[in-house]
Amino acid sequence: MRVTCETGSTGVCFAEARSHPASKGNEEEVGGGQDRSHRFISLDGVVEAPGGEDFKHRNWSFAFDRGEDGDQFKLDEALAAEVLLIGRRTYESFADAWPKYTGPLADKYNSMPKYVVSSTLTDPQWNNTHVIAGDVVGEVTKLKEQVDGEIQIPGSIRLVQELIENDLVDEIHLMTFPVILGTGRRLLGETTDKTTWKLTESRTVGEGIPITIFQQAGR
Repeated sequence: MRVTCETGSTGVCFAEARSHPASKGNEEEVGGGQDRSHRFISLDGVVEAPGGEDFKHRNWSFAFDRGEDGDQFKLDEALAAEVLLIGRRTYESFADAWPKYTGPLADKYNSMPKYVVSSTLTDPQWNNTHVIAGDVVGEVTKLKEQVDGEIQIPGSIRLVQELIENDLVDEIHLMTFPVILGTGRRLLGETTDKTTWKLTESRTVGEGIPITIFQQAGR
């Protein structure tokens, strides 16, 4: 399994979701599955609220045209997920919006397994949702062993940082927008040790927006 990560604190800005209320935010793969983190990120590393929320520069990613290639990349990326792994705030945003919609991406999200990390959520209403309430590192490690496919982490900045700190993210996907925001939550904070990553894919879409994929070396 592989775990990958995508940026933004809540919601998604995929092609199908551009006009949806959920369009507010921002995955990896090993042994069995992979954890991948997918991020919309500014030049100064900010991943907060690229398409929504109460933020000084809310919707900042919408000021740039990703073009058809960029939209298709994000849609294909989302459809590749076997499991969503998300924090409580991202879950609430998704669960409030996606059940109202149909289409390839909405149908995928509404039916696929979802794991939400929360110490307070006890009765999730969104279809096929499971709660991780205890040992996050231990539970995600087990999830990676059980899932045969890709685990994606949209939004959920704090969760992504915890998983990176504990060596549980295999790939980071970045769509970098040509803007310096000067404020906001950033993707990477301090870690207790160094890790090495290799660039596995790079392309430019739309209005000069680079897409880069980094895989942890040795995986």
